[in-house]
Amino acid sequence: MTDQSPSYHYSVIARALREIDAGGPALTLDALAARMDMSPAHFQRVFTQWVGVSPKRYQQYLALDHARRLLAERFTTLETALATGLSGSGRLHDLFVKWEAMSPGDYAKGGAGLTIRHGWFDTPFGRTVAMGTDRGICGMGFAAEMGEGAAYDDLIRRWPAATYVEDAATLAPWVAAAFGAKGEVPLHLIGAPFQIKVWEALLHVPTGHVTSYSELAQAVGHPKAVRAVGTAVGRNPVSFLIPCHRALRKTGELGGYHWGIPVKRAILAWESARTGM
Repeated sequence: MTDQSPSYHYSVIARALREIDAGGPALTLDALAARMDMSPAHFQRVFTQWVGVSPKRYQQYLALDHARRLLAERFTTLETALATGLSGSGRLHDLFVKWEAMSPGDYAKGGAGLTIRHGWFDTPFGRTVAMGTDRGICGMGFAAEMGEGAAYDDLIRRWPAATYVEDAATLAPWVAAAFGAKGEVPLHLIGAPFQIKVWEALLHVPTGHVTSYSELAQAVGHPKAVRAVGTAVGRNPVSFLIPCHRALRKTGELGGYHWGIPVKRAILAWESARTGM
């Protein structure tokens, strides 16, 4: 195997993740490499290139208690971040994200009058569909678990009255910036006012850190609306950029993830490796 594309890397890690889930972190490098039909040296090289750490270290990030350790050691108090207007090392800083929201009246029209461009891209987490208006990215979904057709349909159902145009070239610089290239990532948030408040709070969670659904509820001024906050998190149309994967249950459990729990675990592990947690 010589393919070194980001989606190839994700497919290897996704397969390895399933093996680790079944066999535990005690699986040796040789055993994991054999199950991937790769030599140990090649397997380790792919892992190290993708996450910047060894497979053994990466196994620790994928362990079932990783989320609990994140919650205990890297919990972010969102109320403070929102009150001070600071994002620390969060998404607003890391990716030079700038965003604006659609007005409630325009949102109620279901995307009428909007032209939404779309395209498919290889990313560190497999095939990814991105969608965007003239103002910025409005949708991003991962197909690794649900398939390309379902991921695409999931996003276009959110704005049924919009006009859709295939145009990967226009979106490519924004997507590249989202996964490490230089440049800004403008976002055009298309959602109900309460959803947008929750998504804005998520943008303040730093890379490598996590928060809880109850903390999000506190941050948006509705401490008893944990269930509604969870629904808003699940309806986030811009995966990864609006980091809903960083929302955990207070127990440290991962909770749900719209694009599949294996993807959520892989993203958290990828971010943890890059921040040295």
